[in-house]
Amino acid sequence: MLVARDKEKALLLEAAESDESKFIAVYGRRRIGKTYLIRETFGRHFAFQHSGYANGTNQEQLFAFSASLREAGLNDFKNPRNWLEAFELLKEVVRRSPDRKKVVFIDELSWMDTARSDLMLALEGFWNGWASARTDVVLIVCASATSWMMKHVVHNKGGLYNRLSLQIALRPFTLQECEAYARYLGLAMNRYQLLECYMVLGGVPYYWSLLRRGLSLSQNIDALFFASDAPLKREFRYLYASIFRKPEPYLAIIAALGEKKAGMERGELLRATGLGNTGLFSARLEELESCGFIRKYQEFGKRRRNALYQLVDNFTLFYFKFLKKEPTDEHFWTNQLNTPARNAWSGLAFERVCLQHIRQIKEALGIAGVLTHECAWSCHADPERGINGSQIDLLIDRKDQVINLCEMKFSTQEYAVSKTLETGLRHKINDLQKLEGTKSAIHPVLVSPYGVMRNSWSDIFQSVLTAEDLFR
Repeated sequence: MLVARDKEKALLLEAAESDESKFIAVYGRRRIGKTYLIRETFGRHFAFQHSGYANGTNQEQLFAFSASLREAGLNDFKNPRNWLEAFELLKEVVRRSPDRKKVVFIDELSWMDTARSDLMLALEGFWNGWASARTDVVLIVCASATSWMMKHVVHNKGGLYNRLSLQIALRPFTLQECEAYARYLGLAMNRYQLLECYMVLGGVPYYWSLLRRGLSLSQNIDALFFASDAPLKREFRYLYASIFRKPEPYLAIIAALGEKKAGMERGELLRATGLGNTGLFSARLEELESCGFIRKYQEFGKRRRNALYQLVDNFTLFYFKFLKKEPTDEHFWTNQLNTPARNAWSGLAFERVCLQHIRQIKEALGIAGVLTHECAWSCHADPERGINGSQIDLLIDRKDQVINLCEMKFSTQEYAVSKTLETGLRHKINDLQKLEGTKSAIHPVLVSPYGVMRNSWSDIFQSVLTAEDLFR
């Protein structure tokens, strides 16, 4: 059963009902549910389907493709020597198919593109020279190697340029979608527990599918990551290797960003990683951003060239904080309850979840239809000018001349605003107004799982949002 992919399913079915042939690319990170979406949408019925082999040679890829051709009912042929011959055989499979719409599904296409392979030439010939001239073919290509898909299919500069009929970038589930999925899986979790789970797993459906009924959230996290046979214990090494053919430079960028909460400018990243200052470095940053591992954002009032890059992937943050050192305690997560390390991680992880749900925050504030720019802001202390020094993780700069200054605070109960926080918030507002000269009204907003405890300092906030608002 498909959960929370109604839009994507509708797009695929609409393409299948068209009176023209369609060429569709579906891409997204490992474990996000690309293959499941396509199989469930079409009831696992295809005129032809095939999946590439990870790390297979060209000969092995062709052999596997031949086996898929036979599975599709084509038996009277010799194994192809190259991809041009292989796709000629695929044409015959399509011709023989009795289906009104011949759905051809090629999964993990990037794995099939080995060194000096003629795969893309053959794919180009199959679509441009044959399938596109028909009215009954739906060609769907899919890959976890998002960077490869963007370069070779989506932004192809050769014969496949501008040939796609539809591209679907499959995104992680939101909190609301994870709630629906957890309900489908029969997991008894309240919204606070769902939020905590999202802080660890993000919105990756496969990770959620491994959660076991009858276990507490802490027990489930121990079983997934820290038990001797934990299924996700080594997920990190496979995650980036499945997306990037040479993952080492990407991992260097990720590791550097993992050390900086607020993110780093391009120059800082170059110094931290030791990678060359070339167009390739910029391309790697763009690829990591397109995969959802990092985000690129501007500080309020700064020029575009001063953009910051910040690590936002929940699972990767969890890995660097708790898994990288490979703890041997099989009950590690349960035993981390209320420790300084877990509390510090909780605050950071909650901030990332909020940044991933800005649309929901805007909706809760009643400004879903207002044009906004989301950014961060910071400044150094300058006592002579009356500047205290500030770090603001989320500003929502609105077209209606209001700036929402968002404070994101994780708490297991109603958040108690202290005099120190209230004073610090006033200092942030002062710094922002003095240095940027903004004429917009500044409305402080608190986002905390259980809201705020009313006291002498809580009125500093114009609006208070809870975890419930993030589930919109």
